[in-house]
Amino acid sequence: METLFVPLSLFAGGLLAVQAGANAQLSKAVGSPFAATTLQLTVGTALLLLIALFTGTLAALGAVPRAEWWHLVGGTASAIYVVSTILLFPRLGAVVSVGLFIAGQMLASLALDSFGLLGVMRTGLQAGAAIGTLVVLAGVAMIVFGQSGKDNLKADKLGWIALALIAGAVLPVQGAVNALLRHDLGGAPFAVGAISFFVATLAMAAVMLMVLALRKTPSPNIAGVQTMPWWGWLGGVAGATYVTTVFTAIPVIGAAAAVGFTVAGQQIVSIFVDRYGWFRLPQRPVSRLRLAGVVLLLAGVAVIKLA
Repeated sequence: METLFVPLSLFAGGLLAVQAGANAQLSKAVGSPFAATTLQLTVGTALLLLIALFTGTLAALGAVPRAEWWHLVGGTASAIYVVSTILLFPRLGAVVSVGLFIAGQMLASLALDSFGLLGVMRTGLQAGAAIGTLVVLAGVAMIVFGQSGKDNLKADKLGWIALALIAGAVLPVQGAVNALLRHDLGGAPFAVGAISFFVATLAMAAVMLMVLALRKTPSPNIAGVQTMPWWGWLGGVAGATYVTTVFTAIPVIGAAAAVGFTVAGQQIVSIFVDRYGWFRLPQRPVSRLRLAGVVLLLAGVAVIKLA
């Protein structure tokens, strides 16, 4: 079982790059990143509910009233993460923002494992895991500097940098909270994923209504989806796969390893997306330093797994 989650986590991480491309297309079609994300989360919720229905686990939702209330709100992390990307990409750049997200993810995952927070099995601060995390962070630094330099890491942007680290950190926390909810619901992963996505949908819809009321974004044009390629809807599928994989993998291989493998998968696929301009995204040259950073990132994840 443990070995199964290694390729599954890599695959789920790779789907995050697919999600980014799909969300970009949907956002362009409807004219609003907030509306696009709300739509994709709705798709993910519907998909997970259908899978729960066909797998006979939908009845697990009957245990929701008996669950701890804070076990139900893990999905808000997805909304925090998405809103952060919308705020940070124009200010820090996509590569720097993603690098900081990864740093936040890895540091939070190490804390979850080391101190046994939020129901994660306590391992203590092991030297191998700490070294592996540092190697991953070094790889991330090489990816950032190899692709965009250091202009977006200036002192006057410390507030935005802190937000990026927090936005990354909430993702493994979401996985740990969803794992607790899975225990509450008797081990039904798709029902848990549906709840997480439903909460995320409500949170994003609230954000969208707020920015519309403040006139900070144009009104969405839902009719625009007719001009979008079919794969523009894959964001919800990719997100559902990622979220379900993470909270099922954390109890088996640990938070740091689960997050590390998804990060590695994301970076590997992102290289191909940038190099060949997949999903109608701009083609970008991939520097040798960035490639070396991805290799170092993979080495760090291997160290964490073997620790």
